[in-house]
Amino acid sequence: MSKFYENPLITRYSSNEMKHIFSSDFKFQTWRKLWVALAEAEKELGLNITDKQIQDMKNNIENIDFDLAKQYEKELRHDVMAHIRTFGDQVPSAKPIIHLGATSAFVGDNTDIIQYYEALLQVKNLLLILIKNLSDFALKYKDLPTLGLTHYQAAQLTTVGKRAGLWIQDLMIDLDDLNYLISTIKLRGVKGTTGTQASFMDLFENDSNKVEMLDQKVSEKMGFKESFDLTGQTYPRKLDSRILNCLSGIAQSLSKFSNDLRLLQHMKEIEEPFEKSQVGSSAMAYKRNPMRAERISSLSRFIIANSINPALTASTQWFERTLDDSANKRISIPEAFLATDAILLIAINVTQGLVVYEKTIEKHIIEELPFMITENIIMEGVKKGGDRQELHEEIRKLSQEAGKNVKERGKENNLIELILQSDSFDFTKEELNKLLDASLYIGRAPEQIENYINNKVLPVLNNELTEESNKKIELKV
Repeated sequence: MSKFYENPLITRYSSNEMKHIFSSDFKFQTWRKLWVALAEAEKELGLNITDKQIQDMKNNIENIDFDLAKQYEKELRHDVMAHIRTFGDQVPSAKPIIHLGATSAFVGDNTDIIQYYEALLQVKNLLLILIKNLSDFALKYKDLPTLGLTHYQAAQLTTVGKRAGLWIQDLMIDLDDLNYLISTIKLRGVKGTTGTQASFMDLFENDSNKVEMLDQKVSEKMGFKESFDLTGQTYPRKLDSRILNCLSGIAQSLSKFSNDLRLLQHMKEIEEPFEKSQVGSSAMAYKRNPMRAERISSLSRFIIANSINPALTASTQWFERTLDDSANKRISIPEAFLATDAILLIAINVTQGLVVYEKTIEKHIIEELPFMITENIIMEGVKKGGDRQELHEEIRKLSQEAGKNVKERGKENNLIELILQSDSFDFTKEELNKLLDASLYIGRAPEQIENYINNKVLPVLNNELTEESNKKIELKV
């Protein structure tokens, strides 16, 4: 155990894949890859750079002396210069041409974008797995009636699968936003100190075409089709705000899902998985707390609140750049990704083993359904020759009596028995029982969910889901 604070996103919640993307290894290896790409492009466009220099750089991309870099940074108070010196010491042949013409933002900002791009792909893959899990669940329970709840009060019936479809639809909206964001991400590119490319114009003797080609070549070598058309010293900080808004959207959807699940678990209708040896409470041994759903709610709140950070940074940048963006984004953006990774992992784990208690769901329907079908009972009574107004008044009185039986006496809803005893109605018990068939009151819910998943969701999953869909998510804690 450490003597000092440890970030629980690292120690408890996030995946190794996401932690690697924001690791020092990934970051500084990407710096070196960028320096290699820059040198290659500059050589291809005519600068005096040798194949040996480039090959020596490539051979040492992973060979980072972090202790030496730390010593240099302590002396220079500049992280990029520290790593330039460290790389140069390790690759003496290339020392004269490392970072040639570039500014610190060349490695810093381009690496940030590459990290965010890779992290967004990780988020997308997990989101697709979650949507698949929920789609399987929705189709399985598309016909199972359940009480609809508006204002957390009993409303018309829906189905368990249809309710899950609402969760899926929120996540599909998030997936659309995520896909659009991924498709529009560009590198900062090779833009120079204030974005004018002046240093590169000097290197290439004012050959504007070569400078444009240099920018394009480096972007392509790093796996991007293009870079931003215009930058100051940094890429536009609005990109950070767009990214966090997208992550916030996912957090909003999963918070809603987790809150619904927590309420359903209280009602004993649907539960998150509960391990054989899991302890719900240190004092109350019988408890089965929805701790995973609660963790989703908690971390989602962090992501949503954190989304204001890059918005404030983007709105307060001065001219071509101020450094007040740096310290904040070092914390807020990686942690937003780590937390989003965590809530998706938890949600995947939960949806791998949701437990549905069909008898409890049926019990709750039976408790409320007699009130909900009073209009149907009146109409059937009219068909038997009754007066609509008289029947309405009678069932109003009987409903109030049944309501007292439930609320004041703590007994079961006895409206059906009261109707059978009433002289105003001419029903047999069998006739009323037919009206109490819950499947008569779920409308097009099964058809809606089947059409939605088959026509809108599955085509996306079949096109985009990877083999990771078969991966069973195990949580660390």
